[in-house]
Amino acid sequence: MLQFLKSILFGIPKSLLDEHDSMKKYLLVGLGNIGSDYDETRHNIGFKVLDFIAEQESIAFENSKLGATAVFKHKGRSILCLKPSTYMNLSGKAVKYWMDKENIPLENVLIITDDINLPFGTIRLKTKGSDGGHNGLKHIQNTLQTTQYPRFRFGVGADFGKGRQVEYVLGKWNEEEYKTLPERLEKASELVRSFVFAGVKNTMNQFNGT
Repeated sequence: MLQFLKSILFGIPKSLLDEHDSMKKYLLVGLGNIGSDYDETRHNIGFKVLDFIAEQESIAFENSKLGATAVFKHKGRSILCLKPSTYMNLSGKAVKYWMDKENIPLENVLIITDDINLPFGTIRLKTKGSDGGHNGLKHIQNTLQTTQYPRFRFGVGADFGKGRQVEYVLGKWNEEEYKTLPERLEKASELVRSFVFAGVKNTMNQFNGT
């Protein structure tokens, strides 16, 4: 009752997940930048993966605190999809807010991000690691005060000259990549679902490097 009154008086968003068992709740975070200028850019692959899953589940994203959110349930799991509206460099704010609000354990959080160190379309799941120079991961690491969180790295390649990394990741897919993207998004969706329903170790064994 107190939380309900607070939500009315102070505009605090109500919980989006009705599951009480925290171990059955999952947070899928796609990293990216908001705004039409960033649509279809390599850096926004996290958004794109979640949009693909939302289309599969026939759910729509709605504007929420610090991001756009969408919820679905499947096989006894409650899943919150989040596209932060904080821009890439402040992604950790949105991640921590929704983890705390929905009482989602760190091991049930999956960060979906682009990676220039992997060839285009290569997918890899890790349970920990450095930020690798990625500003979104860096802010999440600093906010959560740990590098021990699951992250799904989607390879975007490194076909750029010296000093042109920013231009490359903020650039749009080339024609060949765009043709291949639907199949890679399907594979990415399979990895994400496996993470939720089969566990991180099984998923790593099945999907890493594919």
